[in-house]
This record gives sequence, structure tokens and C-alpha cells, in this order.
Amino acid sequence: MISSAKCGDRVGCGALPFPDFAALNPGHAFEQYVLLKMAGAKTSSRALIRAIITPALVLVLTATLARAEPLTIKIGYVGRVEKKATISLLDYPPDNDGVAGARLALEDNNTTGKFLNQHFLLEEVRVKDGTDPADVVLQLADRGISFFILALPADMLLRAAEAGRGRGLVFFNAGAIDDRLREDDCRADVIHTAPTRSMLADGLAQYLVFKRWLRWLLVVGSHETDRLFADALRRAAGRFGAKIVEQRVFEDTGGARRTDSGLVQIQRQIPLFTQGAPAYDVLVAADESEVFASYLPYRTRDPRPVAGSAGLIPKSWDAAHDQWGANQLQNRFMQLFSRRMTALDMQAWSAARMTGEAAARVASGDAQTILAYLKGPDFGLAAFKGQKLTLRDWNLQLRQPILLADGRTIVSVSPQEGFLHQFSDLDTLGIDRPETKCRLK
Repeated sequence: MISSAKCGDRVGCGALPFPDFAALNPGHAFEQYVLLKMAGAKTSSRALIRAIITPALVLVLTATLARAEPLTIKIGYVGRVEKKATISLLDYPPDNDGVAGARLALEDNNTTGKFLNQHFLLEEVRVKDGTDPADVVLQLADRGISFFILALPADMLLRAAEAGRGRGLVFFNAGAIDDRLREDDCRADVIHTAPTRSMLADGLAQYLVFKRWLRWLLVVGSHETDRLFADALRRAAGRFGAKIVEQRVFEDTGGARRTDSGLVQIQRQIPLFTQGAPAYDVLVAADESEVFASYLPYRTRDPRPVAGSAGLIPKSWDAAHDQWGANQLQNRFMQLFSRRMTALDMQAWSAARMTGEAAARVASGDAQTILAYLKGPDFGLAAFKGQKLTLRDWNLQLRQPILLADGRTIVSVSPQEGFLHQFSDLDTLGIDRPETKCRLK
């Protein structure tokens, strides 16, 4: 790599002429010059300057390219203004419930995005119950938002998704656990990161059957969502070999939930309500409306465990979960928001991370390109739950383990050992392919 140019009689021209810097690797020009010098080559100060400037120019060019405008991917979060009342003050949802999880995921997305020239933004909107969210979706879409995380009841979610039909938008259901959204009302543009009632019920039932607690006293609230959860629990009992020895309905008569005399009334009411039941192993409560279930533990007539809406509760996530690296995620969340991570936070986190993961893989922000990747066989989400999460291609439900929490610790994680499936053990939770009524459209 030595130039053949002649030195003539110039002073300082040695046995070896100037190195041909055009032929050297510009990223290592200075190092190669040093090697030549060590070998005895004598070079002028002009050559030395060229050796230093060449890699510097390369670095400047690289930095200029890096400053190119990043691809911006916008995500909308649409949640409710109203909050569900709870029996325990500890269960009252925080103001940023759900959207905090999405914001944490955007930090993860943007960390990776720095290397891929991608940048993620999140815009949050809250709507009142009874308000048509279609206008919100259209307004956000007009501002360039193609991905929507929805923490809405089933009917509002369907109205929001319908507003986006034909516009190439992608929706993530992070809040509604209704099975009908994955069955009769399933849509090809709605991905479900929230588990279904049937998945939650199956996760609980597998553990109760594993424990040989096969006789259930089922107590159901008087609201529609309570009845839907009870339907899922009855299905799970029949599916896995448990028996419901009796079903009782707890009527919501209204009135204050917290009064000076409340504890005395509850201490008398619950034993009276649960007395005279046939022999049972566990009381299973269906009380999504938060009317009575939290009053059941330690107050039943017979000394029996409580599960379902109180006691041992099936969840997609819990603040006590610390396995498979979850402790690191929980600590980061605590540092950012000064509280623990809820199930809704995790479901929104999953939706935002799925968007970021797919955008990184396909090197695109196009909504339909990302949706196609998420539906494909190569997609998988690492979500600190012991195994990769994937989508069920027949209804776009995110496969995921179900945590069983008692309010202090994680008691177990379903699917349980011994509950097998020919494709994925996670498909023992919820509606399986042969059972589905979904026809994606």
C-alpha cells in the first residue's frame, strides 16, 4: 500500500515514500500511519494531518446522518374519567391507572428507538361514561395517530373501533375482559392485551382442582358483569372437573359501604348469608361490581378459603409479582410513579411494547405493516411472566399466564402443571380454537 511517486532531491524524503491514504481504511488511517512510521517510513507533517482529518471527516458524516429526522410513531391512550368504587381504600384506582404503564413502555421503546432512528409519542384522552368515543378517535387520527390503547367498557370500545374502520388504524384492548369481544364481536383490527373472564376463571379453576378443592359454593352478585364472571366460573368448573354444590345470589341493596356501624353489620350479615350450605371446599365469589366479595374472607359461617373476586384472585398482573425479572420492572415503575403497578398498567404496557417491538422488527411505523407482523408467527413479547407471549391468530387475544394473588404474595401461576395442550399450555386458559365463534373481519 506504498505510493510509487519519486522523492527527487527533497529534504526529508526517505527510503519509503508517502503512504497512499486513499487506499487505507479511513476508520483506521491514523493507526496505519503509526504502523508505517514504526516500520521506518518517514512522512511529512502534511501526511500526518491527512491521516488525522480523514477519520474525523468520517465521524462528522456519521453524526450528520444520525441527526436525520427520526421516524415518529404516535400512540393514543383513551380511558375513562369515572373510576369504579371499591370496598377497600387500598384498591381504589390511581388517577394514572393504565396510562402510567403505557408511559413506562414508551421509555423502553425510545431507548431502543435511539439506535433505530425511531421516536414514540403518547397522547392521553379521558372520556366520560355514556360519551361516544368515536369523535375522540377521529380527532386523534386526524393528528396522525394510528395506534390506540383503549381502556374502555366493551360497548364503548366497539364504537371507538368502528370509527376507525377503513382508516387503517390499530386498536389494543387493554381494559375490557368480555369474552364477546373475542368471539361474536371480534374484529381484525383489535388486539386484546387484557385477559378474558374465561382465562381468569380457568386460571383459578386449574389451581383449585390441583389442590383438590373440588366442591365450590358459588356466590354471585346481582349485576350483569357479576353474572358474566359467574358464567365463566361455571364453565371452568365443568371443564376441569369441579362441582358447584350450590349457587347463591348476593343482592346489591345500595346504601353506604363505609359507615360507623359497618363492621358490626357485616360481621353479622356474612355468617348468616353463608350458613346452611352443603359441604364445600372453597367459596368462589363473582363480584366484579365490588359490592360484597371483600367482606367474605374470615367472616363465612364455615371456616373455608375464599377465591374469585376476593381472597385468592386471578389477575394478569399484581404488585407483588417479582419473578422472571419482574422485580426490575416493578422498581422502575415505582421510581417513575411512586406507586405499584396494577393489572391495567401492565395491560397498557404490553400494548405499547408490542407496538415498539413490531416497529423495531419491521423498521416501519406503518400501522398495517406492524399489525401484520404482530399477527404473524415471528412475534413474541417478553413480559416478565416466565414465557414468551404470543397472539392467538383466531381472535387476536394475547396468550398469557394468569397470576393467583392473595393481596400480599403470588400464590401460584396458571396454567398449572399437568394441564396440557397440543399446541400451547397457555391455550388451556380461555376459549380455544375449536370452540371459538370468532370470524375476524
